[in-house]
Amino acid sequence: MEFSTKIAAPEKHPTACVVVGVFESRKLSRAAEALDRAARGQLREILRSGDMNGKTGSTRMLYRIRGVAAERILLVGLGKEKDFGERQYRDCARAAFSAIRETGTSDASVYLAELQLDGGDAAWRARQLVLAAADAGYRFDQMKSKKAEPLPLARITVSSAQRHDAPALERGVTEGRAIAAGMSLARDLGNLPANVCTPAYLAERAVKLGREWKLAVEVLERKDMEKLGMGSLLSVTRGSHQPPKFAILRYSGAGKKERPVVLIGKGITFDTGGISLKPAAEMDEMKFDMCGAASVLGTLRAVAELKLKLNVIGLVPTCENMPGGAATKPGDIVTSMSGQTVEILNTDAEGRLILADALSYAERFQPQAVVDIATLTGAIIIALGHVCSGLFANKDALAQELQTAGAESWDRVWQLPLWDDYQEPLKSNFADFANIGGRPAGSVTAACFLSKFTRKYDWAHLDIAGTAWKSGREKGATGRPVPLLTTFLMKRAKG
Repeated sequence: MEFSTKIAAPEKHPTACVVVGVFESRKLSRAAEALDRAARGQLREILRSGDMNGKTGSTRMLYRIRGVAAERILLVGLGKEKDFGERQYRDCARAAFSAIRETGTSDASVYLAELQLDGGDAAWRARQLVLAAADAGYRFDQMKSKKAEPLPLARITVSSAQRHDAPALERGVTEGRAIAAGMSLARDLGNLPANVCTPAYLAERAVKLGREWKLAVEVLERKDMEKLGMGSLLSVTRGSHQPPKFAILRYSGAGKKERPVVLIGKGITFDTGGISLKPAAEMDEMKFDMCGAASVLGTLRAVAELKLKLNVIGLVPTCENMPGGAATKPGDIVTSMSGQTVEILNTDAEGRLILADALSYAERFQPQAVVDIATLTGAIIIALGHVCSGLFANKDALAQELQTAGAESWDRVWQLPLWDDYQEPLKSNFADFANIGGRPAGSVTAACFLSKFTRKYDWAHLDIAGTAWKSGREKGATGRPVPLLTTFLMKRAKG
């Protein structure tokens, strides 16, 4: 799907479909008003007839309206004008592209970015249009013998009649295009089955990404991890026939002396729980346990396309968690790269074990900030559902940055406490600490475990177990939190 911008009067734009908005009060958007004047009041006649009520997300397709150059006009309901905001805008954008998708339209010119609302500017509105279009057009049929027919909609033009909107629209489309491509990469990786997306495959994709976008990429093998003393990470992979990998990607958009932002993505390509075996029901969804790693690769792709002026390092520790004769057992004690010992009371709490050594490895980069992203705990779903990701941080300023980026990108997070009180359940009689702290506040104690490896830098943890994929009829990876991470880095790059 191609995206572009254009400044043109909507009634004179020769396109297959022109998209404009209508409020519940029958008030037309500025672009709709221009179309109505050219059509000598035909749009208002349709509104008076009751064929279009203007409710949020409602649509009505009109064909060959006199006086209008476009073949079709799509009216999109904006809801009540007094309630119109960012959420309603996103709902309208999704509804518009869903309606267009059901027609044979090959290109569309969308006049929704000119709408005024509290919050996002014209660039934000253009970015959301691109993301909505990309989401509507996303397909995953790589593993099917018969591929889906390609969608006819191939070109989207984000348009306005106001010449002063041009720079903002261009910026928004550029940002949206990069974020959408990063999300698509993350979704594709997450949706692949675990017999294809193995640790080796994930590392290969990191190398391929480096070649495509001029990133420096290094992949550590088992022997390298052994030399580094990554006993915590290696304990997870003991039961698997698939060798572990540790990919390091470097994007250099600033001077060599500028400290980088480090992103760490949990890359468990399949999680059986190990000896602490998971229930069989829905275990197939544990192929999504590498969505943190996928989001790091997707974000780096977006950052490289946008040519952000900062340095970013992506760390992708990846392995399988399988049962077997050599698998780690509950009660085993391992020594992490930091030198701290861990009593593994539950082998299904494995994500924190691979992240522990990755967090220690991050110290060598003297980072300005580290953010780890992980489908870490089912407890976060109980706490927050599937609306937002859980956020923990050892610095309030970093937490605020991520919350602001989440609000802007509509890829939201909610901060939970990281108080010392929650360290108590991790105490062990036999090691420095245990890898679990019991059922109460499971997401918090998991974050507290990670915090033991992050004392030398500013750090934040995103628990994305509730947002990285969907179940049911819409089962599949979402590509989150690529929008949040990319927006966070865009803001950091601007200083």
